[in-house]
Amino acid sequence: MDRQEAKRRATELVAKMTLEEKASQLRYDAPAIERLGIPEYNWWNEALHGVARAGTATMFPQSIGMAASFDEDLLLRIGEIIGIEGRAKYNIQSKLGDRDCYKGLTFWSPNVNIFRDPRWGRGQETYGEDPYLTSRLGVQFVKGIQGDGEYLRAAACAKHFAVHSGPEPERHSFNAIASKKDMEETYLPAFEACVTEAKVESVMGAYNRTNGEPCCAHEVLMNEYLRGKWGFDGHYVSDCWAIKDFHEFHKITECPEHSVKLALEKGCDVNCGCTYQRILDAHAQGLIDEKYIDRSCIRLFTTRFMLGMFDNTELDKIPFEKVECKEHIDVAHRAARESVVMLKNDGILPLKKDAIKTIGVIGPNANSRMALIGNYHGTSSRYTTILEGIQDYVGDSARVYYSEGTHVWYLTLEGLSKKDKPDQLAEVTTVCEHSDVVVLVVGLNEKCEGEEGDAGNGDKDSLQLPEPQRILMDTVFASGKPVILVSMTGSAIDLRVANEKANAIIQAWYPGARGGKDIAEILFGEVSPSGKLPVTFYNSDADLPDFRDYSMANRTYRYFEGTPLFPFGFGLTYGNCKATAITASGESSNTKVSVTIKNDSAVSTEDVLQIYIKDEESEFAVRNYSLCAFKRVKLAAGEEKQVEIDINERAFTSVNDDGERAIRSKKFTLFAGFSQPDSRSCELTGNGAVSTSFSL
Repeated sequence: MDRQEAKRRATELVAKMTLEEKASQLRYDAPAIERLGIPEYNWWNEALHGVARAGTATMFPQSIGMAASFDEDLLLRIGEIIGIEGRAKYNIQSKLGDRDCYKGLTFWSPNVNIFRDPRWGRGQETYGEDPYLTSRLGVQFVKGIQGDGEYLRAAACAKHFAVHSGPEPERHSFNAIASKKDMEETYLPAFEACVTEAKVESVMGAYNRTNGEPCCAHEVLMNEYLRGKWGFDGHYVSDCWAIKDFHEFHKITECPEHSVKLALEKGCDVNCGCTYQRILDAHAQGLIDEKYIDRSCIRLFTTRFMLGMFDNTELDKIPFEKVECKEHIDVAHRAARESVVMLKNDGILPLKKDAIKTIGVIGPNANSRMALIGNYHGTSSRYTTILEGIQDYVGDSARVYYSEGTHVWYLTLEGLSKKDKPDQLAEVTTVCEHSDVVVLVVGLNEKCEGEEGDAGNGDKDSLQLPEPQRILMDTVFASGKPVILVSMTGSAIDLRVANEKANAIIQAWYPGARGGKDIAEILFGEVSPSGKLPVTFYNSDADLPDFRDYSMANRTYRYFEGTPLFPFGFGLTYGNCKATAITASGESSNTKVSVTIKNDSAVSTEDVLQIYIKDEESEFAVRNYSLCAFKRVKLAAGEEKQVEIDINERAFTSVNDDGERAIRSKKFTLFAGFSQPDSRSCELTGNGAVSTSFSL
């Protein structure tokens, strides 16, 4: 159903409602209006990496892991599966009268905030630090969820609009100060792409203020950009209890009724929280014109009509059998394999199954289900940890020794143990002594990094692993045995000691419910790792500006002035893919880059070809260069081929201090390779990028 027809029907329906009925529909838990045949509806549902919090569903890697795939087709397919499973669950739940929270068709995903600082706990929910990568993946995810049929398969929501990336403990009162240049250059492009390209049905406002205005009642963001410049015509939802923050923490209004007035007039249509229960009070006090209530109510019912909630549709026939079916699980395995980033390999990997008799698997995340799932997760019918994946893979061909070693953050595992050191170090040392090779699995989980309230204060105090794990690492490295370190985190951590002492490092993120199987297959060479870092791994937090500073200066690969430990876009494979030649042709609106690539090895692999652009003339260009295209490719052993990639005209623009985007140069350099064109990536891979000058 097109929006115009849906809006017509919504307008007719809303005209039949009383003021009280209209006000009730602006709550996230909208009650039924039986006399009009309107069932209750709960707008709150989650699906960052699979349908969440509503029982069983296919569980994919956490979003930051999906971003490491650099695979637009994969994100489209994952979105499709989420939409299909969400619709299948909705069909049976609504049929049985279950219309509770997390049971609807409005998914508050994706999170397209920019992961500007690795200390932010919710960065794991994003697609990383780059606005171009975030835009491309976010657009495909939204398109997958919503579909392209007569009705929306489900409704996606781009969040948190805008400029939201910590600090978590202060988010209810924090004012993020961002220049017009940083807004247009970094913080807004992914939202713009989701709106203008993917036609995302919903946008969620953030908790914080941005440049003085609360994001759920922000004239510039909501009306000048979103509904003005970008032409957004969907509905706007507040983050949960964010409108209450107006009067309680931001102190920009005096009471709930004034907060209701401000949010409604600026265009916040549905309130996740309780403040819109005061709409009638605000109206009775003469604060709210009924036309604003009507406007929001029409927007919300337009979405419900577009979802086919009042019609018989083909989507109603999607069966429950689609939930966590084999076809969907296979895609989750593909996603996990593509997400894994190999950061170091001195030749120890891949392991040779027939040559190993004993394997030590050590660490708090080695047999942890929590380390598989990340936050905002659903429930899987089966989990495969890394320990289980290795055990299943080697079978009876090798003995697998295991020690948990330490708690993720507590010094001891047992309450009565002495508190001066981890209480299982003797077992760790013994496992190392008995092992030909050690797989050391460290990291964090959703209780260490995440949302304020769910993970303590939510953010990390530093980039270091908790002290018990650092002691554990020292013990394992001191054994002298070959060590493969597997890091399971949703963010960059300090891996300097590991880089110095481990034989190999695998960044596994939170790989999804069955991800242990895929990591085992990568360790033993069934699959070549092919993921790329969607964030910069700095040496330490000493490299970073103040966390509360939202200026992009010296942040992320586009502006960083130092040398990272592992750069954005970096990731090794078991092959050796390189770009050997590049040419560019066309105009700004139709530029094509042709790259000759070769796998100079005896191992077939997938890899990610990356194109970066540097503006050579404009004073407003980013400090370094920007990713402007990428493509996942497959190369057989020794294979050479040509790859053509289109460059969007936007890549040639720069943004001035007034936030105005335009093409200001005629001279550019285009780089092509399987990493950034920086010296550190060249050092780590042994391959540099090829480049060509390009003039408009």
